[in-house]
Amino acid sequence: MDPDSVSPRRWWFPAPRALVGVTGLWAVFLLLDRLANGRWWFWLIPGLAPPLLFLAVPVTLLALAWTVPAPASRSRRWLVPAVVLLLLAGLPRTGLNWSALVPGPAAAHTGPTLSVFSWNTEYWDTTDDPDAFYRYLRARDADVYLLQEYLAWIRGTHTEIDELDRIRREFPGYQVVVTGELVTLSRFPVLATPTVGPAVAADAPWAETFTRRKVLRTDLDVHGRAVSFYNVHIPVQVDTRASVFGGAFYRVVREADAARREQFAALTRDATTNPRPLLIAGDFNTSPAMGDLDPLRARLHDARSASGELYPGSWGGLLGTDWWRLDWAFTNDGAAVDHYAFVDDRGMSDHRGQDLRISLRP
Repeated sequence: MDPDSVSPRRWWFPAPRALVGVTGLWAVFLLLDRLANGRWWFWLIPGLAPPLLFLAVPVTLLALAWTVPAPASRSRRWLVPAVVLLLLAGLPRTGLNWSALVPGPAAAHTGPTLSVFSWNTEYWDTTDDPDAFYRYLRARDADVYLLQEYLAWIRGTHTEIDELDRIRREFPGYQVVVTGELVTLSRFPVLATPTVGPAVAADAPWAETFTRRKVLRTDLDVHGRAVSFYNVHIPVQVDTRASVFGGAFYRVVREADAARREQFAALTRDATTNPRPLLIAGDFNTSPAMGDLDPLRARLHDARSASGELYPGSWGGLLGTDWWRLDWAFTNDGAAVDHYAFVDDRGMSDHRGQDLRISLRP
């Protein structure tokens, strides 16, 4: 008997029906993601999912669609193309670095080059052996360091620390700029430190500076050219200590969304109107699956294209893999990234560091 001559009703047994249902649910999720991602505060919660979910789900559905039994083969004619479309729709959220599959041309150094190291230190050296911590930093031998979490966690709250004397001893010849939890070290002279984001009084308490100043812009004189470096730490979106069944959890998400929007808007506005070559790097607490970064990604160049990793991840550490990329680096047309890699944190942080080499274009 010809399988296709079987009554259409014959294929509606549980397995194919469930497959169609799951495919429909995934299509609805992608539609909601397109509408709400980066626009509605609540979508920060689904955005916590590993970005590879946008690849794993449709690939699994596609594999199952090909195994639909013969009596239901007619369903495959529309189910497979539908899943392929869903796969293509979700690919931009996966964080996959397709340029890693194609060897690029050798970097053309048409201008001065410099090395940069960006890292969320996870409470500076307060949870590590301080000597090992500073040895690790010095070993990077970067021209510019963009460091986050220059603070301590004491009695359940972020607390100011003062290690400027040791920083200057460990990095002789470097210029040191500190704002709240952000530290920028530079071998090049500092020209200016323009404010990006909410204005904070010079005599404001450290806690206020920590809360409101999440972008530190430092303009440096790099071989006679003014170059802007943005040290970034966008606020985290959830409080993992709060129960998801309580109102406090969602109140934190909503307040965090407002704070994040303020910082992203200020950073995007400043960077896209800055005529100088620039580099933005830091911990954005934002994965490729989240739309918060879309305005920056649309206007600037993601350093990812200079990486050799197909799936560059900087945070997570589950099953030996960093499933989330929360740390990012961007340049404008005045600078090019010749090398970009996430490096081992040696157990001193929950983030891998970003190691970059950039060249300035004429």
